[in-house]
Amino acid sequence: GSGFYLQDPVGDGNDATSDAIFVFTGSAPSVAVGDALNVVAIVAEFYPGGFGSGNLATTELTNATITVTSSGNVLPAPVVLGMNGRIPPHTIIDDDSTGDANTTPTFDPANDGLDFYESVEAMLVQVNDAQVVGGTAFGEIVVVGDLGANTTGLTARGGLVISPTDFNPERIMIDDALVPDEPDASVGDTFTAPIVGVMEYSFGNFKILNFDPLPPLNSAFTAESTSLAGSSTALTVATFNVENLSPNDSPDKFAALASQIVNNLNAPVILSLEEIQDNTGTTNDGVTDASETYGQLITAIQAAGGPAYEYRDIAPQDLMDGGAPGGNIRVGFLFQPALVTFVDRPGGDAVSGVTAVLGTDGVQLSASPGRIDPTNVAWADSRKPLAGEFIFNGQKVIVIANHFNSKGGDNPLFGRVQPPVLTSEAQRLEQAAVVNSFVQQILALDANANVIMMGDLNDFQFSAPVQTLAGSELHNLIGTLPPTEQYTYQFEGNLQVLDHILVSGNLFNNLFAGVDIVHGNAERDTDLRVTDHDPVVALFNFNSSGYVINADGCYVVALEGSPFAGPASIVAVGDP
Repeated sequence: GSGFYLQDPVGDGNDATSDAIFVFTGSAPSVAVGDALNVVAIVAEFYPGGFGSGNLATTELTNATITVTSSGNVLPAPVVLGMNGRIPPHTIIDDDSTGDANTTPTFDPANDGLDFYESVEAMLVQVNDAQVVGGTAFGEIVVVGDLGANTTGLTARGGLVISPTDFNPERIMIDDALVPDEPDASVGDTFTAPIVGVMEYSFGNFKILNFDPLPPLNSAFTAESTSLAGSSTALTVATFNVENLSPNDSPDKFAALASQIVNNLNAPVILSLEEIQDNTGTTNDGVTDASETYGQLITAIQAAGGPAYEYRDIAPQDLMDGGAPGGNIRVGFLFQPALVTFVDRPGGDAVSGVTAVLGTDGVQLSASPGRIDPTNVAWADSRKPLAGEFIFNGQKVIVIANHFNSKGGDNPLFGRVQPPVLTSEAQRLEQAAVVNSFVQQILALDANANVIMMGDLNDFQFSAPVQTLAGSELHNLIGTLPPTEQYTYQFEGNLQVLDHILVSGNLFNNLFAGVDIVHGNAERDTDLRVTDHDPVVALFNFNSSGYVINADGCYVVALEGSPFAGPASIVAVGDP
C-alpha cells in the first residue's frame, strides 16, 4: 500500500551486499510485479517504529521518479536460505557492536546473524523443508530450513532451546503482511513445499513476507503427560501460569486447564498458580477478591475426575500488582487437603510482611499465608510473593509462590542496540534479593528446613536474577534436566525457561526424586493452546520408614520395598 520492492536481476556477485531495496511511494504504487524500471530517487535510512523503538534502520528510496521500461519480466531466482544456498549463522547474532549496530564499522555476514539477514534485506529468498520452531502468533510463524539440519539446540519435539551463548540466529520469521492467512502451526510441524517471499524488517525482527499462501502443513503435535505422581508419602508440587484466568473466560478454558492438571500433571498435591485474576477480570471496578476464579477452577478439576482442592491467597491492593488493568493478578496455592495440611496462621494481608520465627515445633511463618516484604519498592507494579506453611506426612514444608516482573522494555535480540540492554532485569534482581533474604531467615533458624520456591520468574536459569534468587541456599531443579528439555515458554521461536522450582538443601540432597517440565502449551499455535506456559512438576519422597541410619551415621541400609533399592536388597554406603 505504500511502496514496492525492487531487485537487480543480475546483482553484483557480492554476498555481503543486498541486491534489492524498498521504494517508498507513500501510497499504492502504479507498478506491477515483473516491471523493469529506471528509478531516480533519494537514498534514506528508515527506522520502523521510530528511532526510540530500538529497531535497526532499513534502507529505502524516497521521492522517486519512476519510468517503466518493460513488463512481464521473469523475476530473479530467490536466494535459498539453507543448504544449496546461503546457510544462516547458528550461534552468533552480533559480537562486534558496542552500542549502535547501525554505526559499527564491522560487517560480518558470514558469522553474525544480524549482518547475514541485512545482506539479503528486501531480496527474494526461499526456505526449503521449513520446520516450525515458533507457533503461529500475531500472524507470524518462526521456522528453520532443511528440517533443522543446520541448527543448534534442536529438541526432540522440533524446537530450538536457548543457551547462555546462543539465542539461535538461524530462526527465520514468516509474516502474513502480504497474504493475511497464516495457518495454525505448532512447534515441530513441517511445511510440504518451499516458502518464497521478500526479506523485510520490522518490530525488531527480520521477516519473510510470503506473497503466495503458505503450503500445507504436516503436523503430529502431542501434549506430554508426567509420570510423577503424588501419594501419602510422595509429595508432588507444580508451578503453573494459567494466563490471566478469570470468570470472564469461557468454561472451555477452565475445563482445559483442569484436564491438564488432572491428566497431564497427575493432580499435584500442591500447586503454585500464577496470573489468577479477580472475580470480574479486567473490569476495573475495585474488586480484588478471586474466590470465584478459584472456585470455578476447583469445580472444573473435580468434573475432570480430579480431587477436591482448596485454595489460599492474599488479595492484592487494587491496581497495585501489574498485569492487565483491572485484573489484579496474583499468585496463589491449590492443595489437596486429603494429602497435605495447610497451616493457617492469621495476620497476613496485602501490606503486611511475613517473617520466619521459631515456634513450639521449630521454624514457622509469622502468618500463613503471608506476603514477603510487600511494600518494598522491588514489587512496584508487580506481583508480591506468597509464602505458605504446609504439613506433609508429619513434616513441615514452606512453599513460596512467585511471579517476577516481565521482560517488557528490553531491547530486541535483532535490534540496533548491541548487545541488547535488559532494562527490566534490574527490578528482577531486586526482587530476587528480597526473596533470597527471606530464605536466609528461614535457614538461619533451621538449616534443614524444607523450602520450596517456585513460580514464573520471567527469566532464564542462567540469568543473574535467578542466580541471585538461588544464592548458595537453593538448588534449581531445572538444571537436573537435559539441556534440550529445559524450556517452559516460547518467544519468537526461542524455547526458554521462565518457570522454575528451587529447593533447599535437605529437600535436594535427601528427598528429591524427580522433576518434569510437561510440554504441551508453549509450543502450540496461540489459537490452540490454553495458556502460554508449560507447567513444572517435582516429586519428593517423604517415606522415611524405607531406610535406617545407624547411630554413627556411616551406613544407609535399604529395606525391601524402599525407593532406594530393589526387593530384598541391601546397600552399604561408605563412611562419609
